[in-house]
Amino acid sequence: MLLEAGLRKLASILIVLGLASASAHAAGSSDRTTKLVVPFAPGGGTDIIARTLAQEMGKDLGTVIVENKPGAGTIIGTQAVASAEPDGHTLVMATFVHAVNPGLRERLPYDTDKDFAPVSLVARSFNIVVVNPNSNINSIRDLIAEAKANPGKLNYGTFGPGTSAHLAAELFDSLAHVKITAVHYKGAAPAITDLLGGTIQVMFTTVASAAPLVKAGQLRALAVTSSERNSAFPDLPTVAEAGVPGYAAESWYGLFAPAKTPADTIALINKSVAKAVKSPNFNTLAANEGLIMVGGTPEQLKTYVDGEEARWRKVIKDANIKLE
Repeated sequence: MLLEAGLRKLASILIVLGLASASAHAAGSSDRTTKLVVPFAPGGGTDIIARTLAQEMGKDLGTVIVENKPGAGTIIGTQAVASAEPDGHTLVMATFVHAVNPGLRERLPYDTDKDFAPVSLVARSFNIVVVNPNSNINSIRDLIAEAKANPGKLNYGTFGPGTSAHLAAELFDSLAHVKITAVHYKGAAPAITDLLGGTIQVMFTTVASAAPLVKAGQLRALAVTSSERNSAFPDLPTVAEAGVPGYAAESWYGLFAPAKTPADTIALINKSVAKAVKSPNFNTLAANEGLIMVGGTPEQLKTYVDGEEARWRKVIKDANIKLE
């Protein structure tokens, strides 16, 4: 009788432990690797932020690795996550382009609004206008004058069609009434390499990708794309201040999971992100590169991205921006 009662008690304990194990597994346990997909080439601003995030989240979730899947204006990497198992072990570091692709492209292999579950807005930022330090372009007014004197002959680099580096420059063209030719790359790093080599003349790149080179004197910064000056570069004017009234463009970094990822899994990852963005590593990144760390709720990310999508859809339409 006692033996039978003991066996029943043991069986109950094992069932409880089994349920706990299943719950931990579903929510992103430490016994499985989590992939954080970056839809750009290694070395750019998104890659830097993603690797910092992966390192910090790994303290809570176990092994988190960054997987770079560049190409097709972030569509390749983003599609890989849209079609992944919704178990919390495959995530995408979405950016500005995630919100603008629906306005730029007639067809996407996924539905931006329905195929992803928002996790957290990691950070907001601005872009920075940079040129080669050997260039004779020392200001935004110089850039405008050079572009008007040589229409279509200046080239700007982007990290893919529809990225912030692309549309920030297209917005500049529209408001400054100039024509600078886009050259698309698979990430910020190869574009900056060509800027350093003189193949292209200017970039409206992310601060994370350019700040170390600006501070080392390898790139010359002309302005920031935000509506206000930033403490990371207090001496740099905004593009609007420097000669293009009404100009403003913002970058952002947000984490998404595949749709139908369980709510408790999303909550677990969101909690880890909130902790990560307060870490010393992110504090250093934010101070050096002007990032505004967020770490908000999934609902806040959705609201923010919906607003960005509507805003840039109008800009794209008004400027008649079309992808080739």
